[in-house]
Amino acid sequence: MVLRSHSFRDGGRVPASVQPYFFLSYAHTPRFGAGGPDPDMWVDHLFRDLCSHVMALTDLPAGSDAGFMDREIRSGEGWSERLGAALATCRVFVPLFSRRYFASQMCGKEWFAFAQRAIRQSAVSDRPAEAIVPALWVPVAPAQLPLPAERLQFNHNTFGERYVTEGFYGLIKLRSYAEEYERAVYELAKRIVRVAESVRLDSIRPVDYRVVPSAFGPAGSGARTLQVTVAAASRHDLPEGRSPEYYGESALEWNPYHPASRKPVAVVAEDLVRSLNYQTTLASFDDETGPFDTKQPPVRPEILIVDRWSVRDERRRRRLAAFDQESRPWINVVVPWNRSDHQGRSKESELAQRLEETMPVKMGQGRAACRAAANGVADMETLGQILPQVVEAAAQQFLRHAQVYPPTSGTPTERPRLLGPMGMDGPPAPPPRAPFPPEAQSDHDDTDRGDADDSRP
Repeated sequence: MVLRSHSFRDGGRVPASVQPYFFLSYAHTPRFGAGGPDPDMWVDHLFRDLCSHVMALTDLPAGSDAGFMDREIRSGEGWSERLGAALATCRVFVPLFSRRYFASQMCGKEWFAFAQRAIRQSAVSDRPAEAIVPALWVPVAPAQLPLPAERLQFNHNTFGERYVTEGFYGLIKLRSYAEEYERAVYELAKRIVRVAESVRLDSIRPVDYRVVPSAFGPAGSGARTLQVTVAAASRHDLPEGRSPEYYGESALEWNPYHPASRKPVAVVAEDLVRSLNYQTTLASFDDETGPFDTKQPPVRPEILIVDRWSVRDERRRRRLAAFDQESRPWINVVVPWNRSDHQGRSKESELAQRLEETMPVKMGQGRAACRAAANGVADMETLGQILPQVVEAAAQQFLRHAQVYPPTSGTPTERPRLLGPMGMDGPPAPPPRAPFPPEAQSDHDDTDRGDADDSRP
C-alpha cells in the first residue's frame, strides 16, 4: 500500500484531483537559534501516524490522500491555491490546539474557510455539519480559547487522562508515555473517520485564501459582540401578490434562498458571524420601536438584512427611510436577492430602484464590499464570501465611534483606550437601546453621513 500525505516540503504542486481525507492545521514553531533542530519534526511524526491509521480504518484505495498538512507551503507560487483546494475538498478539519495556534492569523483563516463550507452545507441540509475534530498539541486553558473553539462540543477525555494533561507534544516527547501516545493517536484517527463518514461534506469551489478572514478575529481582539437585524415581512403581512413560501411566522424566519437553503437567512448569517469570534444577537427591524438618541455612542456594530419587498409596505418603508437619515456608519446593510425566485426576478428593477430611493445613504456607503452587499447578494455562496467583509467594515466604524474611557489609573499622559463592548476590560457599556428610530422622522441634523470609505485610516 502506498501512503500518500501532503506537507509539501519539496514545494510540489497539488494535483487537481487531490481530495485529502483530513486537513491537519498547525501553527509552525520557529527554530530555536540558527541551525537548530526542526521543532516541527514531532508534528510530522504525528501526521504520519494519523495517516497510517486512517488508511487502515478506511477503504481508501492505494495512492489516496489520507491527509494534508499545511506546514511550510505559505510562500512561493501557488501556496494559496493549494491550501484553498485542500480546504475545499477535505472531509475533516483537525486543528492542533496550542496558544501559538490561536495567535496565528493563518490558522484562523484555515479554520474559517472550512467552517464557512460546513455552515453552507448545514443550511442546505438543515442538519448539523460539524466536521472539526480538535486535537491538543499542548493543553490550552478554556479562558484562552476563542469563541469558535470554545463552542465545539468535544470530549478530550476519551483520548486518555495523560493526553488531557500533556497533549500530543508531551506524549510524543517522553518515551515513558509511548503507550499513552499510541492510544491517543489511534483514538483521534477513529474520531476523524467516524466524523467523515457521518457528516459527508460536499466539496466546493476553493476560496481565495488571501482574503479569507480569521476565525479568531484580529490579533488581541478578544470576544466581540454584533447584532444581526432583519427587515422583512412575515407570512401574515406580505405585500399583495407576494408568495408566502419564502416567509415564516416572523421576520427572523425569512428564507430568501429557498429552496436551495432550508434555514432562514438570519440563522445562516448568525452562524457566519459567530465563526468570526463574535457573540451575536438577532432582532427584527419591526420590533425595534424605541427612540434613538443620536448623541449616544454605539454599543456594538450591526448588520441590517433587508428584503427588497419591504418597500412595498408603506409603514416599513418610512421607517427604513428614517433609519437611513441617521448617521450610523457602524450599521451595514445586506440585501439577499435570489435570482431563482421568479416572482422576485420579474420585479427586480422596480424593487431595487425603490429601495435605492428609500435608503440612498446606506446603499452607497462604505467600501466596495458594502456597496455590493447592499445591491443584492445572489446566493449563499456569495453571502459567505461577502458577509465577513461587511462585518469587518462595520466593526471598524464601530471602533471609531464607540465610547472612549480614560484609564482608571496611571499618569495623565497616558492615551485613552477603547474599553467595553468589543471584548476589552473596563467600565460597562451604556445600557441597551433600540438601534433604529421610530416611525417618525428624526429632527437630528446629520453631519456624519454614512458614505465614508471604511478603508481610510
